[in-house]
Amino acid sequence: MKPITKLFHQINVPSLRIRLTLGIAAFSTLGLSSLGLWTTWKMQQILINSHKQYIEEIATNLPRDISLYSEMLPQEQAIDKAINKSTINNTYLWVKTSNKDLIESNNLSSLSQSTKNELVSLTNMPIQPYIYKVKENYFILCSSNVKLNNHLQRNSQENSKENIQGNLQGKISIAQDITKDQKMFLSMVQSIIIGYFLVITFILITTSIYIKYSLKPLHQISKIAEDIKLEEISEVSLHLNNPPQELEELANTLNIMLSRLSQSWEKEKEFVSNVSHELRTPLTIIHGYLQSLLRRQQNLTEIQKEALEIAASETEKTIKMLQDLLNLARADNGHLHLNIQPILLNELVSEVKEMTQKYSGRDIEVLANDKNIIVKTDSTHLKQLLLNLIDNAVNYSNPSTPIIVKFHQEKKVVIIQVCDQGEGISLQHQSRIFERFYRIDEARSRSNSSGVGLGLSIAKTLVEAMGGSISVRSKLGEGSTFIISLPAFMN
Repeated sequence: MKPITKLFHQINVPSLRIRLTLGIAAFSTLGLSSLGLWTTWKMQQILINSHKQYIEEIATNLPRDISLYSEMLPQEQAIDKAINKSTINNTYLWVKTSNKDLIESNNLSSLSQSTKNELVSLTNMPIQPYIYKVKENYFILCSSNVKLNNHLQRNSQENSKENIQGNLQGKISIAQDITKDQKMFLSMVQSIIIGYFLVITFILITTSIYIKYSLKPLHQISKIAEDIKLEEISEVSLHLNNPPQELEELANTLNIMLSRLSQSWEKEKEFVSNVSHELRTPLTIIHGYLQSLLRRQQNLTEIQKEALEIAASETEKTIKMLQDLLNLARADNGHLHLNIQPILLNELVSEVKEMTQKYSGRDIEVLANDKNIIVKTDSTHLKQLLLNLIDNAVNYSNPSTPIIVKFHQEKKVVIIQVCDQGEGISLQHQSRIFERFYRIDEARSRSNSSGVGLGLSIAKTLVEAMGGSISVRSKLGEGSTFIISLPAFMN
């Protein structure tokens, strides 16, 4: 049993349903096979023993019958009489004396010479009562050594010495033709095998269906868990239809876990919102004082000037990060203010191009198939979104390569693409790149001023808030393309 269990552990089968079905099928096959083999063996033994008892009885009585008939008949006739008396249909007898004489029953001559010779040759060896196949027939053979009275042996010069000694050795052999019974037995075994495979097939099908039905609550749990969104976690609860006790306990445990996660998420959002709000004001004041000091740089040494510039730059970054966190917190709480209205996308992209070229010094190319594309969105947040994506492209591409912004309209959707010719993003990063604070290896960034991993998360939040979607298409060594889909304005 242990090797079979070990084998199932080694087989990597992803589906629990398949594992259970294969396991039950394997153990059912093992059990039914063992039962079938034992039943077949037992039936064969019963068949052999039923004939063996009769053959042994003949072998026991034959010497006595020969002795009785020898008192009334000549020796040859006595043996023939005794043999033929013990012979019935399908039973063949022969006696082989120690001087190699063979005395056989009359019906033995009805067999073919080759069959008779093979039977005689089998009884020349030590044999056990068993079913032997000779040509196309099946026989049970039995033979034993017996003592024959000396007057039953032929008187000759060669055995005169043995006559003086008393009894001489002979060998009685009996063969019973059980072809009909054996063929019936084999036919029955064949029917059992066919029935066995039908039963195994039935077990497999019914087991698979039953396991599938039994695992439905697990699929329900998986489906509910898959559809859970972080912002909706407080409203999610697992309710199963008539589940087993174990799965009901699992569902209750998951509901408790979801409740705790919801509480933790609410506390985290509240903390982020409070911290972002409380820190933004003093940092803005500090940044203002630093800028004021830098404007009076004639009284500053180069070291002081450099220190103030670094402090102002880091303060500005921190203020931007806090503003991003505050926007995320507002979006999570449903308090992100949006002013959705039709805007001319061509003008907005041109404005973004001028801004990014000015602060990054990079070449920004704009490609548009249509002259005027109107999109329903919040202009301020769309501008922030594009700035974040272009800034991301600047950080992860070679300064000598251009950043390409393409947009066009497809029926009711406007598609905007921000493309770079950087190193690209591997698949393992693409699946997580829009997570908060998730950053690709900093060594890949060509900018020392890379953010904290909120830019793409902010972009995703803004796009979804405006009723659109964002995705990435990238290949290592060839660059990345971020694709934004927004609803178009329809007259």
